[in-house]
Amino acid sequence: MASASILKSSPHLLDKSEFVKGQSLLRQPCASVRCSPNAAATSPLTVRASSYADELVKTAKTIASPGRGILAMDESNATCGKRLASIGMENTEANRQAFRTLLVTVPGLGQYISGAILFEETLYQSTTDGKKMVDVLVEQNIVPGIKVDKGLVPLTGSNDESWCQGLDGLASRTAAYYQQGARFAKWRTVVSIPNGPSALAVKEAAWGLARYAAISQDNGLVPIVEPEILLDGEHGIDRTFEVAQQVWAEVFFNLAENNVLFEGILLKPSMVTPGAECKDRATPQQVAEYTLNLLKRRIPPAVPGIMFLSGGQSEVEATLNLNAMNQAPNPWHVSFSYARALQNTCLKTWAGLPENVQAAQEALLTRAKANSLAQLGKYTGEGESEEAKKGMFVKGYSY
Repeated sequence: MASASILKSSPHLLDKSEFVKGQSLLRQPCASVRCSPNAAATSPLTVRASSYADELVKTAKTIASPGRGILAMDESNATCGKRLASIGMENTEANRQAFRTLLVTVPGLGQYISGAILFEETLYQSTTDGKKMVDVLVEQNIVPGIKVDKGLVPLTGSNDESWCQGLDGLASRTAAYYQQGARFAKWRTVVSIPNGPSALAVKEAAWGLARYAAISQDNGLVPIVEPEILLDGEHGIDRTFEVAQQVWAEVFFNLAENNVLFEGILLKPSMVTPGAECKDRATPQQVAEYTLNLLKRRIPPAVPGIMFLSGGQSEVEATLNLNAMNQAPNPWHVSFSYARALQNTCLKTWAGLPENVQAAQEALLTRAKANSLAQLGKYTGEGESEEAKKGMFVKGYSY
């Protein structure tokens, strides 16, 4: 087993949020375990999380550790092909392996990165030197994770919206991923503001996330819960805030209904920003104010980590916004789970040339360090390259 020893506003929605807060995590005794073995027999904090409860809590806390965040490198082979095409490379397994090897072998990466989300091919893949990528990550004190959803498909009966596939066979897949060394999972679904969002789409997204989370915990994987609210649209920041409240109320209602252990999950939300095509842009301070207000209204403090996605922001913009959110103490670890906002300059610097590997790795380390400082509220934005300031929003972007 590879590295198995590693860390082992809508009134009806507001009512659901209040319901979640009032549950005190009380579930039916026949389906429960205690989070702490020392808890009294009459403890009201009985939750259901299989035999992995203590390990899940430990893993989540390890990933949500000060000054560190997540490197999302779970692009599908098709999306990885788009990235390679941008630097003139073909989408072959060898080229994907070369780029992934570059990422996981950055010296000192574990100082700033606590977890790495992998695509299934990567979880079973070796580096160009023949060493399992999972083992390389563990040696860097980085927890391996795995993307488990099967992508988006049209949601029949909705307003041209989507739902996420992947629940079929998920129990056996997550069990196999655990044996391979993964210790957390990611499931990404999306909500589109220009298309509503419809109540059907929000409910479908929340239910799928909750079932995935429960199944993942049953098999030892900390679930990252990611209902991405897409940047597409001309709407202002107030509309994003309104929709985000609806989505997260529904998500936590369903997580509670499915007996998910909140201390053993991580969240990957979108920051609250205006739509990408909105003429009124928001400052980092405004993004922080709206986003933190959302978290305080919807996210229980039992959740250990909030790992934001970048969603097409520029590398610098994503870092500035994260830094603004960490100017005062928060009930949760507020950090990052970035893909393009960590990889973009690195990829462009590499350009597929062996002689550029060291410079590309230094570029990734620079971005990782910048976001580490932002997690600590100490990022200044000085000395950033023009490439790092370029926006990366793509309308209708898919993974």
